[in-house]
Amino acid sequence: MKTLTLLFYFLISLPVALLAQTPDEMLQKVSAAIDEGQQGPAVSYFRQAINLNSDRAEMYYWTHVDKRGELAPKLANELAVAYKKNRNYDKAYLFYKELLQTSPDNVDYLVACAEMQVGRGQEKDALRTYEKVLQLDADNLDANIFLGNYYYLMAEQRKQKMESDFKKIGSPTKMQYARYRDGLFDLFANGYERARGSLQKVVSQFPSTEAKKTLDKILLIEKEVKR
Repeated sequence: MKTLTLLFYFLISLPVALLAQTPDEMLQKVSAAIDEGQQGPAVSYFRQAINLNSDRAEMYYWTHVDKRGELAPKLANELAVAYKKNRNYDKAYLFYKELLQTSPDNVDYLVACAEMQVGRGQEKDALRTYEKVLQLDADNLDANIFLGNYYYLMAEQRKQKMESDFKKIGSPTKMQYARYRDGLFDLFANGYERARGSLQKVVSQFPSTEAKKTLDKILLIEKEVKR
């Protein structure tokens, strides 16, 4: 009975052992698939290689993949997605930038690149990237969420500073008051108004409670500024 049990265990364990692969063995399969012109399997094997060892897979990409070929973006995307999933924002950003080299107007790549810039603490760079997204897709939800909140928060900071500076003036002259009011009006037009435009597009696509609350605040500020 013990012999039969051991034999049974060996038989059910054998397929698993046979299926076990090292990163280099999997990458050899990638090369073989590429040589045979089989892009689908090549991408699948490469994805498995990334799961086994992302550093080895990345090195393979840089040293073995023809960057001018149509397979290169597919493999770069696999690396970008994997690094993004693991919150390695620096590496993910690197590969989304790589993808944008060949597809500079790809909205999905631009949005992902902006997300990585936020993750890296590069909000101003993300701002420029999201603004480019809106030039290509004015209703893009991700871009409008970010820009709506960004413009609103920046306007709030500027407004608080302007009000604080004005309160420091003991007895403001008519000229100083007029300059203060002009500054608020300009801030509304170039800050709050831009935030409202983006947030309105957000609520038109889904019922965001937070976006609606911010829009209500902007309406109150508008009444204050234009009274």
